[in-house]
Amino acid sequence: MQRALLKQIKRIVLKVGSGIIASRDQGLNTSRIEQLAKEVAQIREAGYQILLVSSGAILSGLKKLGLTERPKTLPVKQAAAAVGQSRLMWAYEQAFDQCGIKVAQILLTHEDLSNRMRFLASRNTLATLIDWQVVPIINENDTVSMEEIRFGDNDILAGLVAHLVDAQLLVILSDVDGLYTEDPRKNPKAHRIPEVAQVTAEIERMAGDTISFGGTGGMQSKLKAAKQAASYGVATLIIDGSIPGRVIDALGGAERGTLFFPKDQRLNSRQHWIAYTLKSKGQLHLDQGAVEALAKRGKSLLPSGVREVSGRFETGDAVSCLDAAGQEFARGLVNYGATELMKIKGAKSTDIVQILGYKDYDEVIHRDNLVIL
Repeated sequence: MQRALLKQIKRIVLKVGSGIIASRDQGLNTSRIEQLAKEVAQIREAGYQILLVSSGAILSGLKKLGLTERPKTLPVKQAAAAVGQSRLMWAYEQAFDQCGIKVAQILLTHEDLSNRMRFLASRNTLATLIDWQVVPIINENDTVSMEEIRFGDNDILAGLVAHLVDAQLLVILSDVDGLYTEDPRKNPKAHRIPEVAQVTAEIERMAGDTISFGGTGGMQSKLKAAKQAASYGVATLIIDGSIPGRVIDALGGAERGTLFFPKDQRLNSRQHWIAYTLKSKGQLHLDQGAVEALAKRGKSLLPSGVREVSGRFETGDAVSCLDAAGQEFARGLVNYGATELMKIKGAKSTDIVQILGYKDYDEVIHRDNLVIL
Protein backbone atom coordinates (compact mmCIF):
# COMPACT_ATOMS: atom_id res chain seq x y z
CA MET A 1 0.00 0.00 0.00
CA GLN A 2 2.91 2.35 0.74
CA ARG A 3 4.27 2.02 -2.77
CA ALA A 4 0.85 2.57 -4.38
CA LEU A 5 0.18 5.70 -2.34
CA LEU A 6 3.58 7.28 -2.97
CA LYS A 7 3.14 6.78 -6.73
CA GLN A 8 0.33 9.37 -6.63
CA ILE A 9 2.51 12.07 -5.05
CA LYS A 10 3.32 15.28 -6.92
CA ARG A 11 4.22 17.92 -4.31
CA ILE A 12 6.30 17.22 -1.18
CA VAL A 13 7.10 19.22 1.94
CA LEU A 14 10.40 18.01 3.43
CA LYS A 15 11.02 18.91 7.07
CA VAL A 16 14.68 18.93 8.13
CA GLY A 17 15.31 18.89 11.88
CA SER A 18 18.19 20.60 13.64
CA GLY A 19 19.84 17.30 14.51
CA ILE A 20 20.06 16.32 10.85
CA ILE A 21 22.13 19.31 9.70
CA ALA A 22 23.65 20.77 12.88
CA SER A 23 25.02 19.88 16.29
CA ARG A 24 25.91 21.63 19.54
CA ASP A 25 29.63 20.99 19.08
CA GLN A 26 30.09 21.61 15.34
CA GLY A 27 27.29 24.01 14.45
CA LEU A 28 26.11 23.56 10.87
CA ASN A 29 27.09 20.33 9.14
CA THR A 30 27.75 21.77 5.68
CA SER A 31 28.64 18.40 4.17
CA ARG A 32 25.22 17.01 5.18
CA ILE A 33 23.53 20.12 3.77
CA GLU A 34 25.37 19.56 0.48
CA GLN A 35 24.23 15.94 0.44
CA LEU A 36 20.68 17.04 1.22
CA ALA A 37 20.75 19.47 -1.71
CA LYS A 38 21.83 16.62 -4.01
CA GLU A 39 18.94 14.50 -2.72
CA VAL A 40 16.47 17.31 -3.36
CA ALA A 41 17.90 17.66 -6.88
CA GLN A 42 17.30 13.93 -7.45
CA ILE A 43 13.75 14.22 -6.16
CA ARG A 44 13.07 17.10 -8.54
CA GLU A 45 14.60 15.20 -11.46
CA ALA A 46 12.20 12.36 -10.68
CA GLY A 47 9.32 14.75 -11.37
CA TYR A 48 8.37 15.95 -7.90
CA GLN A 49 7.93 19.50 -6.62
CA ILE A 50 9.55 20.05 -3.22
CA LEU A 51 9.63 22.64 -0.46
CA LEU A 52 11.92 22.55 2.59
CA VAL A 53 11.02 23.43 6.16
CA SER A 54 14.39 23.65 7.88
CA SER A 55 15.43 24.06 11.49
CA GLY A 56 19.04 24.73 12.46
CA ALA A 57 19.24 28.50 12.86
CA ILE A 58 19.46 28.43 16.66
CA LEU A 59 22.16 25.73 16.79
CA SER A 60 24.09 27.59 14.11
CA GLY A 61 23.87 30.78 16.13
CA LEU A 62 24.88 29.09 19.39
CA LYS A 63 28.06 27.79 17.78
CA LYS A 64 28.91 31.21 16.35
CA LEU A 65 28.27 32.89 19.72
CA GLY A 66 30.29 30.28 21.62
CA LEU A 67 27.34 29.17 23.76
CA THR A 68 27.36 25.58 24.98
CA GLU A 69 24.04 25.36 26.81
CA ARG A 70 20.59 25.13 25.30
CA PRO A 71 18.89 28.55 25.60
CA LYS A 72 16.51 28.75 28.53
CA THR A 73 14.93 32.11 27.71
CA LEU A 74 13.16 33.35 24.61
CA PRO A 75 15.43 36.41 24.09
CA VAL A 76 18.54 34.18 23.98
CA LYS A 77 16.83 31.85 21.49
CA GLN A 78 15.85 34.83 19.37
CA ALA A 79 19.36 36.29 19.46
CA ALA A 80 20.90 32.95 18.51
CA ALA A 81 18.37 32.57 15.68
CA ALA A 82 19.17 36.06 14.41
CA VAL A 83 22.88 35.18 14.22
CA GLY A 84 22.32 31.68 12.86
CA GLN A 85 19.59 32.18 10.24
CA SER A 86 21.81 34.03 7.75
CA ARG A 87 24.53 31.36 8.14
CA LEU A 88 21.93 28.64 7.61
CA MET A 89 20.61 30.22 4.42
CA TRP A 90 24.10 30.89 3.10
CA ALA A 91 24.94 27.19 3.56
CA TYR A 92 21.79 26.22 1.64
CA GLU A 93 22.48 28.85 -1.02
CA GLN A 94 25.96 27.46 -1.68
CA ALA A 95 24.85 23.82 -1.59
CA PHE A 96 21.94 24.25 -3.98
CA ASP A 97 23.95 26.49 -6.29
CA GLN A 98 26.27 23.54 -6.92
CA CYS A 99 23.19 21.64 -8.13
CA GLY A 100 22.01 24.50 -10.33
CA ILE A 101 18.96 25.16 -8.17
CA LYS A 102 17.72 28.53 -6.95
CA VAL A 103 16.41 28.86 -3.40
CA ALA A 104 14.31 31.42 -1.54
CA GLN A 105 14.08 32.16 2.17
CA ILE A 106 10.60 32.28 3.72
CA LEU A 107 10.27 33.16 7.42
CA LEU A 108 6.84 32.70 8.98
CA THR A 109 5.17 33.32 12.31
CA HIS A 110 1.95 31.74 13.48
CA GLU A 111 0.38 35.15 13.13
CA ASP A 112 1.13 35.07 9.38
CA LEU A 113 -0.98 31.95 8.94
CA SER A 114 -3.71 32.72 11.46
CA ASN A 115 -4.59 35.90 9.56
CA ARG A 116 -6.62 34.72 6.57
CA MET A 117 -5.37 37.44 4.20
CA ARG A 118 -1.72 36.81 5.10
CA PHE A 119 -2.34 33.07 4.84
CA LEU A 120 -3.56 33.50 1.27
CA ALA A 121 -0.70 35.91 0.45
CA SER A 122 1.82 33.31 1.69
CA ARG A 123 0.10 30.64 -0.39
CA ASN A 124 0.34 32.78 -3.53
CA THR A 125 4.01 33.61 -2.93
CA LEU A 126 4.94 29.97 -2.49
CA ALA A 127 2.92 28.94 -5.54
CA THR A 128 4.81 31.50 -7.63
CA LEU A 129 8.19 30.26 -6.39
CA ILE A 130 7.22 26.68 -7.26
CA ASP A 131 6.16 27.77 -10.74
CA TRP A 132 9.57 29.43 -11.16
CA GLN A 133 11.35 26.18 -10.19
CA VAL A 134 12.71 27.81 -7.02
CA VAL A 135 13.00 25.70 -3.85
CA PRO A 136 11.47 27.60 -0.90
CA ILE A 137 13.37 27.10 2.37
CA ILE A 138 10.98 27.86 5.20
CA ASN A 139 11.64 28.42 8.88
CA GLU A 140 9.82 29.98 11.78
CA ASN A 141 10.74 33.63 12.22
CA ASP A 142 12.22 32.95 15.67
CA THR A 143 13.63 36.46 16.00
CA VAL A 144 10.18 38.06 16.32
CA SER A 145 7.99 35.15 17.46
CA MET A 146 6.72 35.51 21.01
CA GLU A 147 5.45 32.50 22.96
CA GLU A 148 1.79 33.22 22.28
CA ILE A 149 2.28 33.34 18.50
CA ARG A 150 4.79 30.50 18.08
CA PHE A 151 4.04 27.33 16.14
CA GLY A 152 5.62 25.31 18.94
CA ASP A 153 8.10 23.49 16.70
CA ASN A 154 8.89 23.01 13.03
CA ASP A 155 7.06 19.66 12.81
CA ILE A 156 3.81 21.57 13.31
CA LEU A 157 4.96 24.32 10.95
CA ALA A 158 5.75 21.73 8.27
CA GLY A 159 2.29 20.22 8.60
CA LEU A 160 0.70 23.64 8.19
CA VAL A 161 2.90 24.38 5.17
CA ALA A 162 1.71 21.11 3.60
CA HIS A 163 -1.82 22.47 3.94
CA LEU A 164 -0.76 25.92 2.78
CA VAL A 165 0.64 24.66 -0.54
CA ASP A 166 -1.75 21.72 -1.14
CA ALA A 167 1.04 19.13 -0.87
CA GLN A 168 0.26 15.41 -1.04
CA LEU A 169 3.15 14.25 1.14
CA LEU A 170 4.89 15.53 4.25
CA VAL A 171 8.30 13.95 4.86
CA ILE A 172 9.80 14.43 8.33
CA LEU A 173 13.48 13.58 8.64
CA SER A 174 13.99 12.15 12.12
CA ASP A 175 16.87 10.67 14.11
CA VAL A 176 15.11 7.28 14.05
CA ASP A 177 13.69 5.40 11.07
CA GLY A 178 10.02 6.00 11.81
CA LEU A 179 7.68 5.13 14.67
CA TYR A 180 8.67 2.22 16.90
CA THR A 181 6.69 0.28 19.49
CA GLU A 182 9.12 1.77 22.02
CA ASP A 183 12.14 4.08 21.87
CA PRO A 184 14.71 1.87 20.02
CA ARG A 185 17.56 3.75 21.71
CA LYS A 186 16.33 2.45 25.05
CA ASN A 187 14.93 -0.91 24.02
CA PRO A 188 16.79 -2.67 21.18
CA LYS A 189 13.89 -5.15 20.90
CA ALA A 190 11.49 -2.43 19.81
CA HIS A 191 10.28 -2.84 16.25
CA ARG A 192 9.37 -0.32 13.57
CA ILE A 193 5.77 0.15 12.50
CA PRO A 194 5.84 0.49 8.68
CA GLU A 195 2.32 1.87 8.18
CA VAL A 196 -0.27 3.69 10.31
CA ALA A 197 -3.82 4.00 9.01
CA GLN A 198 -4.91 6.38 11.76
CA VAL A 199 -3.20 8.09 14.70
CA THR A 200 -5.09 6.62 17.64
CA ALA A 201 -4.54 7.07 21.37
CA GLU A 202 -2.60 3.79 21.38
CA ILE A 203 -0.29 5.04 18.63
CA GLU A 204 0.27 8.30 20.53
CA ARG A 205 1.28 6.36 23.66
CA MET A 206 4.13 4.77 21.71
CA ALA A 207 5.66 8.15 20.92
CA GLY A 208 7.35 8.95 24.25
CA ASP A 209 8.63 12.46 24.92
CA THR A 210 12.37 12.40 24.17
CA ILE A 211 13.73 15.74 22.90
CA SER A 212 17.27 16.29 21.66
CA PHE A 213 19.57 19.17 22.63
CA GLY A 214 18.79 21.20 19.53
CA GLY A 215 15.19 20.23 18.92
CA THR A 216 11.91 21.43 20.36
CA GLY A 217 9.73 18.45 19.55
CA GLY A 218 10.10 14.69 19.82
CA MET A 219 8.03 11.92 18.24
CA GLN A 220 4.86 13.29 19.86
CA SER A 221 5.02 16.49 17.83
CA LYS A 222 5.67 14.46 14.68
CA LEU A 223 2.55 12.40 15.32
CA LYS A 224 0.58 15.58 15.94
CA ALA A 225 1.78 16.98 12.62
CA ALA A 226 0.90 13.71 10.86
CA LYS A 227 -2.55 13.66 12.44
CA GLN A 228 -3.27 17.23 11.38
CA ALA A 229 -1.92 16.66 7.87
CA ALA A 230 -4.06 13.53 7.48
CA SER A 231 -7.22 15.56 8.10
CA TYR A 232 -6.37 17.61 5.00
CA GLY A 233 -5.66 14.55 2.88
CA VAL A 234 -1.86 14.68 3.21
CA ALA A 235 0.19 11.54 3.86
CA THR A 236 3.18 11.75 6.21
CA LEU A 237 6.41 9.78 6.05
CA ILE A 238 8.67 9.80 9.12
CA ILE A 239 12.08 8.54 8.07
CA ASP A 240 15.71 8.40 9.22
CA GLY A 241 17.37 11.62 8.03
CA SER A 242 20.86 10.66 9.10
CA ILE A 243 21.21 8.17 6.22
CA PRO A 244 21.42 9.80 2.77
CA GLY A 245 19.13 8.42 0.07
CA ARG A 246 16.32 7.16 2.29
CA VAL A 247 13.70 9.51 0.83
CA ILE A 248 14.68 8.61 -2.75
CA ASP A 249 14.44 4.92 -1.84
CA ALA A 250 10.96 5.36 -0.37
CA LEU A 251 9.69 7.30 -3.38
CA GLY A 252 11.12 4.56 -5.58
CA GLY A 253 9.08 1.89 -3.83
CA ALA A 254 11.34 0.66 -1.02
CA GLU A 255 9.77 0.30 2.41
CA ARG A 256 11.38 2.96 4.57
CA GLY A 257 10.30 4.69 7.76
CA THR A 258 6.66 4.89 8.83
CA LEU A 259 3.95 6.06 6.45
CA PHE A 260 0.84 7.68 7.92
CA PHE A 261 -2.12 7.49 5.59
CA PRO A 262 -4.37 10.47 4.87
CA LYS A 263 -8.06 10.47 5.74
CA ASP A 264 -10.50 9.60 2.97
CA GLN A 265 -12.84 12.43 3.95
CA ARG A 266 -10.62 15.48 4.17
CA LEU A 267 -11.40 18.90 5.57
CA ASN A 268 -11.50 21.68 3.03
CA SER A 269 -8.84 24.39 3.24
CA ARG A 270 -10.88 26.80 5.35
CA GLN A 271 -12.02 24.09 7.76
CA HIS A 272 -8.43 22.94 8.25
CA TRP A 273 -7.36 26.56 8.81
CA ILE A 274 -9.99 26.97 11.54
CA ALA A 275 -9.26 23.62 13.17
CA TYR A 276 -5.47 23.56 13.16
CA THR A 277 -3.94 26.88 12.15
CA LEU A 278 -5.89 29.17 14.47
CA LYS A 279 -5.20 29.06 18.19
CA SER A 280 -8.20 28.82 20.47
CA LYS A 281 -8.77 31.99 22.51
CA GLY A 282 -11.36 30.49 24.86
CA GLN A 283 -13.70 27.63 25.68
CA LEU A 284 -17.45 27.15 25.49
CA HIS A 285 -18.86 24.38 27.69
CA LEU A 286 -21.96 23.00 25.98
CA ASP A 287 -24.93 20.97 27.18
CA GLN A 288 -25.56 17.50 25.75
CA GLY A 289 -28.29 18.70 23.42
CA ALA A 290 -25.94 21.23 21.81
CA VAL A 291 -23.15 18.65 21.51
CA GLU A 292 -25.45 16.28 19.63
CA ALA A 293 -26.87 19.06 17.45
CA LEU A 294 -23.39 20.09 16.35
CA ALA A 295 -21.69 16.70 16.10
CA LYS A 296 -24.52 14.56 14.72
CA ARG A 297 -26.92 16.91 12.95
CA GLY A 298 -24.61 19.58 11.54
CA LYS A 299 -26.40 22.45 13.28
CA SER A 300 -25.12 25.89 14.29
CA LEU A 301 -24.40 26.66 17.94
CA LEU A 302 -27.10 28.75 19.59
CA PRO A 303 -26.70 30.61 22.92
CA SER A 304 -29.19 28.25 24.58
CA GLY A 305 -26.66 25.41 24.33
CA VAL A 306 -23.83 27.27 26.08
CA ARG A 307 -23.46 26.45 29.79
CA GLU A 308 -20.18 28.16 30.68
CA VAL A 309 -17.75 30.59 29.01
CA SER A 310 -14.03 30.89 29.74
CA GLY A 311 -11.16 32.82 28.18
CA ARG A 312 -10.79 36.25 26.65
CA PHE A 313 -11.92 36.49 23.05
CA GLU A 314 -13.59 38.89 20.66
CA THR A 315 -15.96 38.50 17.74
CA GLY A 316 -14.32 36.42 15.01
CA ASP A 317 -11.84 34.63 17.28
CA ALA A 318 -11.49 30.85 17.35
CA VAL A 319 -12.85 29.08 20.42
CA SER A 320 -13.03 25.46 21.55
CA CYS A 321 -16.36 23.72 22.08
CA LEU A 322 -16.23 21.29 25.02
CA ASP A 323 -18.56 18.42 25.83
CA ALA A 324 -19.82 17.43 29.29
CA ALA A 325 -16.52 15.64 30.01
CA GLY A 326 -14.55 18.80 29.24
CA GLN A 327 -13.13 17.37 25.99
CA GLU A 328 -12.77 19.59 22.92
CA PHE A 329 -14.87 18.11 20.11
CA ALA A 330 -15.27 21.14 17.86
CA ARG A 331 -13.71 24.51 17.09
CA GLY A 332 -15.23 27.55 15.44
CA LEU A 333 -15.29 31.31 14.93
CA VAL A 334 -17.58 33.11 17.37
CA ASN A 335 -20.08 35.81 16.47
CA TYR A 336 -19.96 37.31 19.96
CA GLY A 337 -17.12 38.17 22.33
CA ALA A 338 -16.64 36.63 25.77
CA THR A 339 -18.28 39.55 27.62
CA GLU A 340 -21.38 39.32 25.45
CA LEU A 341 -21.57 35.52 25.68
CA MET A 342 -21.41 35.62 29.47
CA LYS A 343 -24.66 37.59 29.32
CA ILE A 344 -26.54 35.55 26.72
CA LYS A 345 -25.39 31.99 27.55
CA GLY A 346 -28.35 29.68 28.03
CA ALA A 347 -30.76 32.23 26.53
CA LYS A 348 -32.94 31.85 23.45
CA SER A 349 -31.88 33.65 20.27
CA THR A 350 -35.10 35.65 20.42
CA ASP A 351 -34.01 37.09 23.79
CA ILE A 352 -30.60 38.42 22.62
CA VAL A 353 -31.93 41.90 21.77
CA GLN A 354 -33.58 42.22 25.18
CA ILE A 355 -30.40 41.16 26.99
CA LEU A 356 -27.76 43.03 24.95
CA GLY A 357 -29.86 45.82 23.43
CA TYR A 358 -28.92 44.59 19.93
CA LYS A 359 -28.55 41.35 17.98
CA ASP A 360 -25.97 40.84 15.25
CA TYR A 361 -26.56 37.09 14.83
CA ASP A 362 -28.91 34.36 16.03
CA GLU A 363 -26.00 31.92 16.27
CA VAL A 364 -23.02 31.94 18.59
CA ILE A 365 -21.12 29.98 15.92
CA HIS A 366 -22.58 29.44 12.46
CA ARG A 367 -22.16 25.92 11.10
CA ASP A 368 -20.15 27.30 8.15
CA ASN A 369 -17.55 28.52 10.68
CA LEU A 370 -17.55 25.33 12.77
CA VAL A 371 -15.36 22.25 12.45
CA ILE A 372 -15.96 18.95 14.24
CA LEU A 373 -12.58 17.58 15.32
